[in-house]
Amino acid sequence: NIEITVMLLLTSIKTSGLVAFYYTFSAGLTFYNKWALTEFPFPLSMTMIHILSNFFVVWLCRKAYVLWYKELRPVLTWKLYVEHVVPVAIFSVLDIGLSNWSLIFISVSLYTMSKSSALIFVFLFSVILKLEKPRVVMVLVVLFIVAGLFMFTYHSTKFSVEGFLLVMIASAISGLRWTTAQLTLQRVDLKLSNPIDMLYHLLPVMALTLLPLALTIDGVHIGTSEFVFRASNLNVFSVTMVVVLGSTVLAFFLNVSEFLLVYHTSGITLSIAGIIKEIIILTLSTMWWEDDALSTVNVTGMIICVAGITTHTTVKVWGTHKHESVGLPKEDHVQLLTQSHQDPAENSESDENMVLYRTTSA
Repeated sequence: NIEITVMLLLTSIKTSGLVAFYYTFSAGLTFYNKWALTEFPFPLSMTMIHILSNFFVVWLCRKAYVLWYKELRPVLTWKLYVEHVVPVAIFSVLDIGLSNWSLIFISVSLYTMSKSSALIFVFLFSVILKLEKPRVVMVLVVLFIVAGLFMFTYHSTKFSVEGFLLVMIASAISGLRWTTAQLTLQRVDLKLSNPIDMLYHLLPVMALTLLPLALTIDGVHIGTSEFVFRASNLNVFSVTMVVVLGSTVLAFFLNVSEFLLVYHTSGITLSIAGIIKEIIILTLSTMWWEDDALSTVNVTGMIICVAGITTHTTVKVWGTHKHESVGLPKEDHVQLLTQSHQDPAENSESDENMVLYRTTSA
């Protein structure tokens, strides 16, 4: 009827908006960081600056909400924090840090296609965490994509073993990151479905995890760099800081867009969005960087990879329609600050039979 049609239309518009929001900052940050790392070749330190700056912005958002609405924001107990937030934070910082690091060694096209394998790792870890049941068709899809990935990287331009290993490790960690993140976002009693609240809890652990790595790998080099502390004049230092600031702004909005998309949709929508985004980035990268030109074998591998990912998405959609379950109602969080605070003491685990998760496909 008309009411259902209008509801579906509004849902489609909202989802399209979230996907467009995600596309803009995901593709933008990929290309921006590829250039920015030539001006500031310290990927882990750049990620550290992103984390600290983003935490300051998130902290301001929460304070502004409290002052304006006179309501507190959710704060987890230490037990819930360690159990549900710390793992996501560690996986997140390793994923982001290794991904940025790999861009120093490999081209954007190789990075994009290699990182697309994260979708498969999401499935694998979903099986391990008993969110999915292992099926023969999904094993075949995994092998299909691995074969395509091998063809794509075969004699690829600017191929680097170090860069390729870094991005593949990042892809595996990304699977853990988004599987655990979805569980945390959609757990009702944690009240972290709002991306601002989620980031507020994640970023401190991310900073503590990355700090030793950043100091060990970038410490001496950034201290003696002509772009930073040994800059010949103030203008050089100022330009470097502006470049890093631009990357920080993109990183903040990318974080928000990712958590919004994962919470409001599911892994299925994220997979479809990822496929299209990868095609866009690969096309743009071959247009903008001459050294990113792809051979026939590379293009064939890319097509096989995309076909495998599409098959994976199709199987997921088919399985969801066959075993569709009704989820819990949820508030609309497209606006970043909409939830009211509830006492953390109410997050008691005494009622083991309560429904803790919003049922969607991980």
